[in-house]
Amino acid sequence: MFSVYGDNTQLCDGLTRREMMRLGGLSLGGLSLASLLKNRALSAASTQTAQGAGFGKAKSVILFGLVGGIPQHETWDPKPEAPEEIRGEFGVTATKTPGLMVGELMPKVAQLTDKIAVLRAMVTRDNSHSSSGYQMLTGIEHQPLSRENALPVPPNDYPSMGAMVRALKNDAGQLPSAITIPEHIWNDGNKPWPGQDAGQLGHRHDPWLIKCHPQENRFDVPGMTLPTDISSTRLDGRQSLLKQISQQTAAFGQSAAIENYDIYAQQAYGLLGGGKAGNAFSLAKETEKTRDRYGRTRFGQSCLLARRLVEAGVSLVQINWTRIKK
Repeated sequence: MFSVYGDNTQLCDGLTRREMMRLGGLSLGGLSLASLLKNRALSAASTQTAQGAGFGKAKSVILFGLVGGIPQHETWDPKPEAPEEIRGEFGVTATKTPGLMVGELMPKVAQLTDKIAVLRAMVTRDNSHSSSGYQMLTGIEHQPLSRENALPVPPNDYPSMGAMVRALKNDAGQLPSAITIPEHIWNDGNKPWPGQDAGQLGHRHDPWLIKCHPQENRFDVPGMTLPTDISSTRLDGRQSLLKQISQQTAAFGQSAAIENYDIYAQQAYGLLGGGKAGNAFSLAKETEKTRDRYGRTRFGQSCLLARRLVEAGVSLVQINWTRIKK
């Protein structure tokens, strides 16, 4: 189930959960959700930069935040010649890349290493989880180093990778260019790690944080589902009315503001009406066999959801390993 943290939690653009729910409805003069989408894209015009031909090749990125995941010496760096107490209990598997060995639990991945870059020399010089995680998420060392339970406050407020994507890329589609699922990274006491939001860039560039349980087949994102008293037919009627109003405004001269409003309205209708963006969250459209291959766990189904989101046009999806299985 999708949900938003706490009744008083500040969301992107400083909205509280109560305000988010209030904004989720439709109004006669237009869509309040459209206004929300517009506010989230306010920085697009000022941050747009011309990119030369051939600038990068990746169209999308899925980033795995494997906090507390399996150790490297049992996966990517097995160290088969090391003493038993160092190399671990599992053996090794030869890969498609000559001279590269991986852990024996990765036989299928071993046949894909011609498409994978394995970096074994990454180091943060930081012995704490949250402060070293800040460096991994932002590329900037935490001040000071080795500070557990570090909070996202200055001077440690550099933007995350997702925030940088949102700041540099125009959210032209129905979905933002960066989304984080199925929850944020946190320490005991629900203390969020620094480096997960836009920090000094401003909340309008925050990646959309969607707390979800996709393995339960229940999705309830405030502002992304229709109220029970509004059918799809009624929604189509309101969209038609909005289109007529927009056409009337053309008689007074079409301005950039009006054109932009129409874009955000279409984004909102796409999410509410089950368009391409809304359908990205519908895992029921996948076959049972596909869902089984990803695993019927919260993390496994989050991986499947991430694939669907990038197929729907999201540039960066971060999947965080959940500390508590639910």
